[in-house]
Amino acid sequence: MRFNVAQLLLGPTGGVREYDLDDDISGLDPLIVPHSTLMGHVRFTHVGANVLVEGTAYADLELICVRCAEPFVERVSIDLVEEFEPSIDVLTGRVLPTTHEDPALVIDKHNMLDLSEVVRQNLLLAIEDHPHCREDCAGICPHCGRNLNTETCTCSDEPVDPRWAPLADLQAS
Repeated sequence: MRFNVAQLLLGPTGGVREYDLDDDISGLDPLIVPHSTLMGHVRFTHVGANVLVEGTAYADLELICVRCAEPFVERVSIDLVEEFEPSIDVLTGRVLPTTHEDPALVIDKHNMLDLSEVVRQNLLLAIEDHPHCREDCAGICPHCGRNLNTETCTCSDEPVDPRWAPLADLQAS
C-alpha cells in the first residue's frame, strides 16, 4: 500500500490522484487474520505542502466469538481521512522539519506514502469490542465448557455456594 506522490506534490494545490485498493494484508498485524484482500478506493489531494488521503476500504477478517470462543469471518469496513506530511522538499531534496508526532503520517524521503500503518490502526479500531458469531449464539457451558451451539450439555445445576446467592437473586430479577 505504498504510493509515489512526487508528481502530486509537484503539481498545483488541489491536485488529485485516485487509486483502487486490492492489497494483501496478511502480515499487517498478528491480531488481523484476513480471509480476503483489502478492497477499497482512496483519493489523494494535494493540500498546501501535504497530502490529504480520504477513502473507504473493507476486508473479511477472522474473529473469535466472545460467547462460544469459535472463529468466524466478518467483513470489517474502515473510513480513512488522514493528512500526510512530506519529509523532504520534492523540488530541492532539502529535509523538511516534520510536525506530525506519528511517523506513520510522514511521506518518506523517496516520496512514498505508505498507508499500511494507518490501515492497520483503523482495522483494529473497527473490530467490535465483543464480536460474536451470530446474534443467537448460545455460548459455552460454564461448568463443562461445551459449545452449546453444537452440543447439548448434560451438566446438572450444582448447588450454589451460599456466599454467591445474593448475586443469583440479582440475576433473576
